[in-house]
Amino acid sequence: MFADTLFGHARGAFTGADRARDGLVTNAADGTLFLDEIGDLSVPSQVKLLRLLQEGTYYPLGVDRPRQCRARIVVATNYDVAERVKAGSFRKDLYYRLRTHHVHLLALRERLEDIPLLVNHLLEKAAHALHKPPPTPPLELYRLLKTYSFPGNVRELEAMIFDAVALHQGGTLSLQSFKAAMGAGPLLAEEMNRPADLAGLLATERLPTLDEAEEALVQEALRRADGNQGMAAGMLGLSRQALNKRLMRRKERDSSTGEDG
Repeated sequence: MFADTLFGHARGAFTGADRARDGLVTNAADGTLFLDEIGDLSVPSQVKLLRLLQEGTYYPLGVDRPRQCRARIVVATNYDVAERVKAGSFRKDLYYRLRTHHVHLLALRERLEDIPLLVNHLLEKAAHALHKPPPTPPLELYRLLKTYSFPGNVRELEAMIFDAVALHQGGTLSLQSFKAAMGAGPLLAEEMNRPADLAGLLATERLPTLDEAEEALVQEALRRADGNQGMAAGMLGLSRQALNKRLMRRKERDSSTGEDG
């Protein structure tokens, strides 16, 4: 199947081949052929790809005369191919042939500054696909997405955007579908490794008081919301007014303590 998809076949090459079919290499012509998830290739298919890269020629199934490959070939994988080479599941000669030029793309959680650009692009893409005008994203959306680790990478973000646009009725884009999709999903790596104030309180033998626990929760919500009180209140299940009252009480208490000192 790999050889047929990549190289094509001649009429009568196998049962059911009632007519000739060009493969991806032929269709790419003088352009670029992109092969995704190259790390999943079986060893026999790796041999076929290596021969194509090394010799620049290929044989469609059922054809005896070689054809010239003129396409530039670009491959991608989400595997650590070097580790697969060590494990013996990926050919070393193919690995070094493919590493002529290498570009490492960071996971989305490692390039959060790209989120606004990606969101705007995906909103237009989703709106076009769903025949809707592009909705206006609220600023809180970017802050919310930056708290999430995106285990599904950019594809997960795209799925969130398409779902939100499909449910969108007009005006500013709602955050509800994003919050539902993120659920109790994983935090960013730096957040998981960072000793949170509340976790530090619970790690001691003495249980924190309710005031101490509340303060830690409020500060953590404000940190994740990048100081946005409305968004922090939503994380805590409070109204913005209720959160503001708590902050004011805390400020008054701190001021009173300072004066007493």
